[in-house]
Amino acid sequence: MPRRPTVRTPGRWGAAVLAPLLFGCGAIDPAPPAGPPAAPLPARPARIVSINPCADLILWAVAEDAQIRAVSHWSHDPNAASAPVAWARRFRATGGSAEEVLALQPDLVLAGAHTGRETAAALRRLGVPILSLPVPATPEEAAAQVEEVGRAIGQARRGRAAAARLRLALAGHRRADGPPVDGLVWQSGGLVPGAGTIADALLAHTGHRNMAAAHGIPAWGVLGLERLIADPPRVIYAGEARTRDRVLGHPAVAGLTARVAFVPFPQRLLNCAGPNIAEAAGRMAAGRDRAATAGRHGA
Repeated sequence: MPRRPTVRTPGRWGAAVLAPLLFGCGAIDPAPPAGPPAAPLPARPARIVSINPCADLILWAVAEDAQIRAVSHWSHDPNAASAPVAWARRFRATGGSAEEVLALQPDLVLAGAHTGRETAAALRRLGVPILSLPVPATPEEAAAQVEEVGRAIGQARRGRAAAARLRLALAGHRRADGPPVDGLVWQSGGLVPGAGTIADALLAHTGHRNMAAAHGIPAWGVLGLERLIADPPRVIYAGEARTRDRVLGHPAVAGLTARVAFVPFPQRLLNCAGPNIAEAAGRMAAGRDRAATAGRHGA
């Protein structure tokens, strides 16, 4: 009987580290590493193993449960998962080593450009079919990736339907009228996504100007409290841990609430760019409307 893997959790700072790896680095390193020719993908895999938490999220949307042999260990952790944890815990979690994956006898492995690179390379050398997913940099790339996974696992109809739902939701949150509202996604430890990330694309899509550029932050960076207070945006999409995080929970942050709209923005919305971006865009659209309304009333 295969040994159950030791499931690692990201710990206190793991989710903050995971976000730029999964959600925001598409502009930096979107392609999977070069290696031997990939084995042909099966027409309808029946033993899918995912070592990519963002692939887990798409599997939740498009796969039949019976097709899934294992998901990534991230998806069993409420602090790091993007897919529903209750769903993910129906399946075995793998720590992502080649030995663990091979023991599960997969007929398809889902990997990512920033997760499981070494494992994917080892499995590819052994002839295991691999689908390595780059990090989407735009909402349309995210929707197209949902369709791609659907086709790859023999669930093209489900993939098209899930992508259509995502595109429809995103279209409903688009804001093209009026001047953009200055906004910022500000997470645990002051982590901020900037240009080239899908968070930046979603801010633009929902009628914002991402203030990361004004603060000199490139794709990802840390914005200190002093700089934020000196030049705050109209709306801040803040992490959930405002009362516990040493930055988000600082008393000075409370002093900004009279002139800044704070909108809760869970870390899980930053961990991946898949079906979850519909909720992310919805929160941003609501925050933009709130900030715009407050501005009209002189707040």
